[in-house]
Amino acid sequence: MSDNVYIIGVAMNKFGKYLERSIKDLTGESLKQVLKDAELGPEAIQAAWFSNTGWGMHDFQHCIRGQVALSAHGLDKIPITNVENACASASTALQGAWTAIKAGLYDCALAIGTEKVYSEDRKLMMQGFISGTDVEITNQYIEQLKQTAREKAEASEGPDQKDKKKGGHSVFMDFYAMGARKHMKAYGSTRRQLAVIAAKAHNNSTLNPLAQYTFPQSVEQVLADYEVAYPLTRAMCSPVGDGTAAAILCSEKFLRAHSASRAVRVRASILRSGSWTENTISERAAKPAYEMAGVGPEDIHVAEVHDATAFGELYQTEKLGFCPEGEGGLFAESGATALGGKLPVNTSGGLLSRGHPIGASGLAQIYELVTQLRGEAGKRQVRDPKIALAENGGGTIGVGEAAMCIHILEI
Repeated sequence: MSDNVYIIGVAMNKFGKYLERSIKDLTGESLKQVLKDAELGPEAIQAAWFSNTGWGMHDFQHCIRGQVALSAHGLDKIPITNVENACASASTALQGAWTAIKAGLYDCALAIGTEKVYSEDRKLMMQGFISGTDVEITNQYIEQLKQTAREKAEASEGPDQKDKKKGGHSVFMDFYAMGARKHMKAYGSTRRQLAVIAAKAHNNSTLNPLAQYTFPQSVEQVLADYEVAYPLTRAMCSPVGDGTAAAILCSEKFLRAHSASRAVRVRASILRSGSWTENTISERAAKPAYEMAGVGPEDIHVAEVHDATAFGELYQTEKLGFCPEGEGGLFAESGATALGGKLPVNTSGGLLSRGHPIGASGLAQIYELVTQLRGEAGKRQVRDPKIALAENGGGTIGVGEAAMCIHILEI
């Protein structure tokens, strides 16, 4: 068994919309970069975990995705595990590589995630999002919404308007909006507080050359953007895009032999699943993560949390213990989560602005935190961070995430 596991290489590309590029092409980009960052050749990689959710739906590559994507760049013959865990796929790949090294099976392993979400076929994109839920139940829910909309249209506009097309959006935005409204009613959180979170994310991303969005947003601009699902405006929701990210992990034995000077220790790696009967996944993942790392929320210096919407960040800062229950909005509004605040959150711009290629997002969080811990984040650099936390949720079961990983890192 390996006493400690380290991250010795990270990489990601600039997230965006790449209709002309393939999964193989994008994967090759991050593979080349992560090997360079770790100062290793491909022969050093003993096993790999490949994260992707949508290649099958888009190009019918339902199986052996990692073998196909990695062998195209000469990485083959080694054990390759394919990982799909919705938005938590990439962090689950990292957790798999960490587990294998921790168990003493390998000394050097790769976690890599690549995704192409954007498509000119909007229906195909929306089907991809729905697949991160219990599809049978979600389709029933959608049919109920359609029926309600038809009835309202007939009552207010007349039969001649009943087939008029309406705009659409991901079902996940409805879930997040429902959670935000519930939180506003219970604790008095406000739409403006959500806008503060979103504006922070957009402004952080102007300092991140790899972010999908690199334009600033004021609180007023976020509030003035068009409504997706109340209280969420478009600027409070993550964009659709493509991208790739990777990390190389190793054992302490491997680290000593290779003298990696920029290694980051993985102090905790936790994976948990959701439940139909309760919505406690964040607490059930956070508690053992803090216990494994031997730290508490007060010891975290920088964090990346899953902010598919601004409410996601508000909610997770509470659940991770960074602030009291019900005060996530006030915490953000106080400036505590800003770059110069008490606990900078989503310094990369988060999913909201860095982008959210589903199968790459969790490793993009790790890229940001390793970059911060190394002191290499440039204008968005947090002052002297030593301990960092990444929270990455995926899919929906009941009213909470279906899967969640939490990683705690230390320089």
